[in-house]
Amino acid sequence: MVGALGNLRVVELARVLAGPWAAQTLADLGADVVKVEHPGRGDDTRAWGPPYLPPPAEATGPGESAYYLCTNRNKRSIAIDFAQREGSDLVRSLVRTADIVIENFRPGALAKYGLDHESLLRDNPRLIYCSITAFGQSGPYSQRPGYDFAIQGIGGLMSLTGVADGEPGAGPVKVGVAVTDLSAGLYGAIGILAAVNARHLTGRGQHLDLSLFETQMAMLANQASNYLVSGEAPRRMGNSHPNVVPYQAFATADGHIILAVGSDEQFRRLCEELARPELAEDARFATNRARVENRKELIPQLTPALAQRRTAAWLEAFEAVGIPCAPINSLDQVFAEPQAVVRNIRIELDHPHGVVPTVASPVRLSHTPPLYRRAPPLLGEHTDEILRDELELDAVRIGELRAAGVVR
Repeated sequence: MVGALGNLRVVELARVLAGPWAAQTLADLGADVVKVEHPGRGDDTRAWGPPYLPPPAEATGPGESAYYLCTNRNKRSIAIDFAQREGSDLVRSLVRTADIVIENFRPGALAKYGLDHESLLRDNPRLIYCSITAFGQSGPYSQRPGYDFAIQGIGGLMSLTGVADGEPGAGPVKVGVAVTDLSAGLYGAIGILAAVNARHLTGRGQHLDLSLFETQMAMLANQASNYLVSGEAPRRMGNSHPNVVPYQAFATADGHIILAVGSDEQFRRLCEELARPELAEDARFATNRARVENRKELIPQLTPALAQRRTAAWLEAFEAVGIPCAPINSLDQVFAEPQAVVRNIRIELDHPHGVVPTVASPVRLSHTPPLYRRAPPLLGEHTDEILRDELELDAVRIGELRAAGVVR
């Protein structure tokens, strides 16, 4: 089977998460992704553990980190030191026949190696060059480094996430996964595919300048709009929603349940299930606007009723009458959910160290679905293959480059 992007070749000069996530998204859809890594250390995330996938008994080192494994499947790894002239020449040779480059170095950092977008677009005018940085290619912050955590802070997300001031445990909290990096990776893939389509129309490639900071601001969505319309900065509300009530977690007799009541009819049915039908008739609560305005009066009315039954009992009752609800699962419970099992969300890939468990792509195309061709590669696993097949170097020349420390 040919993937939807099976005609595209990608050179990844990225590490950590945002750039590799964009590249893996393209790779899952069929693109041939060559991941260029430093010969000594490889992608930074190879050292981000534990946990590690255990290596074979005869191998040395801790094995492959789970972090690295989450974002590098379907790629081939070539280990090149492009700080050396011969190494940068090898990368430029790879890029001359590529469709896409993805990199996440600081602005200007690759120019001294001739691997900046201007240099590579001169060599290959059809190239689509995606730069993912903390703050973009211009502006007073352009040279600042930035990891996801920092961008969640400066980009406003942490002002919205965490327990409200004045309540026990109050304070800002980062999201439990690197949502800014992941969102930037997805925006990167979207922008790249837009540039591919533009190339069909114009015959020209282009430079995509994508920043974590702007991604985070874009992802503020309704909260940013709330501020822009009202002029008031939203605050942390714990598990509550600024625009919909009741839309939060409640304690039950044995845990918690999430209610996401999105309409007045759903609220009426909720009140009936709670044996409090009068609440839906109360003018303070009859409409969502009224419920938002009178949140402090309504929530104490719902809380004791929901605490009377176990989570499973409420889930069964609410689902039967179409009230949106959910448990708060731990990850072992998530992967055991019947929906996750039937949809084959856990997949396993053969790897030199055994089997790599990973999470399937959610992009379920009917005719060209994602393909799981390769486990995340070992550092330099495909160096000889790529130098031989793509750059037509013979074994003698490859040996010379390896002896000089240019490749691994």
